[in-house]
Amino acid sequence: MTWNISNSGIREDQLLNLESLFALGNGYLGVRGNFEEGYPEGMNSIRGTYLNAFHDRTDIPYGEKLFAFPDTQQKLVNVIDAQSIRIYFGTEEEMFRFDQGKIRSYERNFRMDRGYSERIIHWESPSGQEIKLHFRRIVSFEYRELFAIDIRIESVNFTGPVKIVSTVNGDVSNYTNPNDPRVGAGHAKRLSVAACGYQDDYAYAMDETQASGLQVACVTAHRYEQERASEMQVLASETETVSSYTFAIKESESVSFAKWNVYTDTLRHQDRLIDRGVALQEELAGVSFEDLLAKQKQYLDEFWKTADIVIENDAALQEGIRFNLYQLLQSAGRDEFSNISAKGLSGEGYEGHYFWDTEIYMFPVFLMTKPEIARQLLLYRYSKLDQARARAREMGHKKGALYPWRTISGTECSSFFPSGTAQYHISADIAYSYIQYYIAEQDNSFLLEYGAEVLFETARLWMEIGHEYQGKFHIDEVTGPDEYTCMVNNNYYTNAMAKHNLKWAAKSFDILREYDDQGFKALCERLQATAEEAQAWRKAADAMYLPYDEELGINPQDDTFLRKAVWDFANTPEEHYPLLLHYHPLTLYRYQVCKQADTVLAHFLLEDEQDSDTIVRSYDYYEKITTHDSSLSSCIFSIMASKIGYHAKAYDYFIETARLDLDNTHGNTKDGLHLANMGGTWMAIVYGFAGMRLKESGLSFAPSIPDAWDKYAFRVRYRGRLIEVRIGKERVQLELLEGGELSLKLYGAETTLQLSQPVERAIAQ
Repeated sequence: MTWNISNSGIREDQLLNLESLFALGNGYLGVRGNFEEGYPEGMNSIRGTYLNAFHDRTDIPYGEKLFAFPDTQQKLVNVIDAQSIRIYFGTEEEMFRFDQGKIRSYERNFRMDRGYSERIIHWESPSGQEIKLHFRRIVSFEYRELFAIDIRIESVNFTGPVKIVSTVNGDVSNYTNPNDPRVGAGHAKRLSVAACGYQDDYAYAMDETQASGLQVACVTAHRYEQERASEMQVLASETETVSSYTFAIKESESVSFAKWNVYTDTLRHQDRLIDRGVALQEELAGVSFEDLLAKQKQYLDEFWKTADIVIENDAALQEGIRFNLYQLLQSAGRDEFSNISAKGLSGEGYEGHYFWDTEIYMFPVFLMTKPEIARQLLLYRYSKLDQARARAREMGHKKGALYPWRTISGTECSSFFPSGTAQYHISADIAYSYIQYYIAEQDNSFLLEYGAEVLFETARLWMEIGHEYQGKFHIDEVTGPDEYTCMVNNNYYTNAMAKHNLKWAAKSFDILREYDDQGFKALCERLQATAEEAQAWRKAADAMYLPYDEELGINPQDDTFLRKAVWDFANTPEEHYPLLLHYHPLTLYRYQVCKQADTVLAHFLLEDEQDSDTIVRSYDYYEKITTHDSSLSSCIFSIMASKIGYHAKAYDYFIETARLDLDNTHGNTKDGLHLANMGGTWMAIVYGFAGMRLKESGLSFAPSIPDAWDKYAFRVRYRGRLIEVRIGKERVQLELLEGGELSLKLYGAETTLQLSQPVERAIAQ
């Protein structure tokens, strides 16, 4: 059952991770996989419900604050808890909970093809009463505001009253851990309860953030067989509503109960949140839980039609791939306010901030499988362009846009500038995603309306920060992706990405002039962009300095990297990894040691900048000094190992990514899932093993197959076509499933695909 994540354990030390693994979401609303009935007193839990981009502002404390350090940051807020349902049996009111009585059988499922989770339990109470309970929960893709829970309670040998108590609790806090920089340290209490009570038959709570002034409401409907309820009580305090329903059941009888929770917030719903929630509940009145499941499956059938990757003969790996893709789908923002945070909507790690992870690791998945989501992710970045311009001015640049290293609402949230603001490459990363979208979709109207402006403004940034020296264009005092080396001159990755950014900003002049001369002139007039400026971008791109070491025949990570001593890996205890948790940053900065792929990543994204021998030598060099302390690293080393023919290494690195969260290999799944790694898993297959490349010259494939596999297959969307790629031990088959005739390259040879006419070639050895 590779469409199902199944678990039958209830050990306390596992449940915290399972809260992340069983999280449900739809891009707007996310709910961690907590137990409705709660946990024993003192047991650690991160009980969380999140709305993408719903945040509060918190002050950033500094011992010494210098100019342009950000004053505040945004923090994803844990919002109103509507998960809680307590169930009591008999006149003694024995409460169902796994630490009381006996669990005779227990099964938990996360059904990725149908879009819901469930728990199936056979429980014996302390007095010997046996009950079967079936919990199902769904966060709807069809109705973005809806989180619903359905419960069926069946008596085995019990006769008597069953009391169901449902709460909507506005008094919630965020999780913090002061000992881990990857988790928010402080600012736990960010919401105050603004209203709580009942309107008609609906329970509600409304909260307001302390600083940002955003409001969130949850309106809850309880569905049950009213004629069977012998008693009903409702109570509202200042912080929560408590709704109690009592049913009489006999042996072998059952009772059903459902809780439908609708969330609204001021970002999307403006005002009158409770009224809007009630209106949405009224619209849902004719929809059953089974209807929800049917619509969920319909949505997912369409998603899996394109996104699924099939790997034969390895059920654990197949399960891991599908889990990663499903969680990406659950996490991707669908509106102008939201993006994909580092942990998605599954937890509070990195405080819900958006990083470069989106553009480099997650965006490619949606670009090639669900391009409408990719487009929306770009629109989010476009909506923050004015703030990026303002940040550039704040940083002393007269022109251009500097995107924040970490953000929610568009302003910089990183207080540690050496590995935050100094990572100017994020502006080039965002530009890169716009370029990739244009190449994949050929959407000239999008380029004119949105893309060109982002490319122009980010190109202007490089002209501001860079300078000419001895005939070459240099970029000083930046940090590349490798955060164990900060504040350097001519970081190879940054320079290469800036070159690409500059080149395409100039190229878009020519594209748009031909596409819509009048619209292009209006754009240039609005941005005060000129042909002379575009020519300056071309000149800077052509002159960009890309460090190269003649002796080693590699691209140095930066100007001084190779002058440093190599880290003493042999005498570093295993328990000292990740290094960032055990060594001061300055200690790390003084050595040749990489947290993650940096130059190697540039060689993947922009492989045509160097010859194949240089790429191989660089890979060999950096592999020896890279710790992969970042979950973003192994997938890139896998992709590049595939490219240069290190097939065993490619597979080994890939295996490190495929089940990272399912197996908790980084030890912090409890804080939320590693979404960038999940995107990297897809990339390691499609860009790595299958050798797909998306370039201005077109689409190409150069497939290989791991020794452990007999066959794998996937589909991609490209310029309105749907292409299936099937790769076996001896043959590669490409088939055009939708769209018109298409030319692409297979192992460098021009290949034409026509609808429903598979093209087959021998696999290259």
